[in-house]
Amino acid sequence: MAETSDTRTPAQIEADIKRRREVLAETLDEIGVRVHPKTIVGDAKAKVVANVDHTLGRAYVKVNRLVSDVRAQFVDEEGAPRAERIVPVALLAVGVVGLLALGSRRRKN
Repeated sequence: MAETSDTRTPAQIEADIKRRREVLAETLDEIGVRVHPKTIVGDAKAKVVANVDHTLGRAYVKVNRLVSDVRAQFVDEEGAPRAERIVPVALLAVGVVGLLALGSRRRKN
């Protein structure tokens, strides 16, 4: 048997053992919480929400950029509308709506 040079009293050793048991009990409680099904589901939900928020943020930036680009096509630097670009697009929109209306009328007859 190997000799140890431990100069602690039995009371100190008991206190160390008690402290060690408390630390181990806390660790086991923490592990129990981490592997609990509700905790796992909650963590998974939080991860999904974070990914959705990130995706929605990227989509918002893209849509905002697209709207700014379209607005730049129909408004000049001072903010005044460009009639030479708005009128043809409006006529095209009216024509498409008219064709759709005629097409739906023919199907009913």
